Amino acid sequence: MEKEYALKEIPEIAKQILTEATHKVVLFYGDMGVGKTTLIKEICKHLGVKDITHSPTFSIVNEYVSSGDAVYHFDFYRLTKEEEAYDIGVEDYLYSDNWCFIEWPENIKNLLPLESTEVYLSLLEGGKRNIQLKNNV
Repeated sequence: MEKEYALKEIPEIAKQILTEATHKVVLFYGDMGVGKTTLIKEICKHLGVKDITHSPTFSIVNEYVSSGDAVYHFDFYRLTKEEEAYDIGVEDYLYSDNWCFIEWPENIKNLLPLESTEVYLSLLEGGKRNIQLKNNV
């Protein structure tokens, strides 16, 4: 999938990601301020998460509940070494068969599972965004 979208279309984009993602580990790539957290919040809504969702910049991971299943939202922006991800038990999360939404996955690239879905976001002129979705393996 690749398409341009406006902010008002985020609910449709979130639904499309859930439909087209073939893996529950979803990696979000894009510059600061491109809308990664906003999109993840909307995806969580579609999964039935009732908790207040917010960026886990300082906690590194937030856990939400969706219809009895866990949903994990990671933000690895502040990590300086991959070992810091080991300290929070990242492998347990990634191989839990629960949804894992990861911002700044490039900071733990050697720890990521081969089976994942990549989402690339970029800002276009006029406030629109471009999204590309790629399923791996």
